[in-house]
Amino acid sequence: MKKSENIKFLFIGDIVAKFGRRTIIKILPKIKKDLGVDFVSANCENIAHGSGVTKTSLNEILESGVDFCTSGDHIFKNPAHLVEVFSSYPVIRPANYPEGVMGDGYKIININGYKILFINLIGRVFMRGDFDCPFRKFDQIYNENKRKKINCIIVDFHAEATSEKKAFFEYVKTRANIVFGTHTHVGTSDLEVVDNRAYITDIGMVGAKNSSLGVDFKNIINNFLYQTPQKHEFPEEGEYIFNSILIEYNPIKKECVRIERVDKIGIL
Repeated sequence: MKKSENIKFLFIGDIVAKFGRRTIIKILPKIKKDLGVDFVSANCENIAHGSGVTKTSLNEILESGVDFCTSGDHIFKNPAHLVEVFSSYPVIRPANYPEGVMGDGYKIININGYKILFINLIGRVFMRGDFDCPFRKFDQIYNENKRKKINCIIVDFHAEATSEKKAFFEYVKTRANIVFGTHTHVGTSDLEVVDNRAYITDIGMVGAKNSSLGVDFKNIINNFLYQTPQKHEFPEEGEYIFNSILIEYNPIKKECVRIERVDKIGIL
């Protein structure tokens, strides 16, 4: 197969529950075709009723055009299918979990004949968990793979604090080619290309627009009012929001040619 000059990546934010999956099914195939996208990744940690994954929920988004999935801490909240998910599906979890946790934290994948190193990391500021340092874990992964003639290094940094995300990009920007943030479900406008390296603090989410990060307002407001645990419920109809970024990348020169937001709002 002849190698094309540039790769068009579409990176999708956190897909939230059934509403998010229905949005992917409805609009992703057309977006992928209209923009000439070569490869689509999405964060899948919330696709099964807002927390975790199942084989059925993964199959829905993969059959609709998602090629690869990153995740975060929530992927472990629904453990029933995880052994098969990590062994048989294109899904990775944050690499800086302690040793012994199932799943891979990074993968080398082939896109249009080029080697792409895709890394998933999780932040530690305001996050629950005993995670290893994401900065040092990146160093380790980079050093283990730097002699493998990688054409592009991509990092999904799944983190709460914008300061941690910005600092991480500063730390890795001479080595990673594309760094994007997930987890907050709120898209940011600070996308930029610095020395041919692409960055955005958070892509955003796919799910119900009239919600609190994809969750029904009633549950969230009651939680704030009464400070008691509330079961999350998720809207299943109404207005959707689809947040993503498009990056055109030259794998030979290892340069990001352009980066732009691709955001859609509509009705399901």
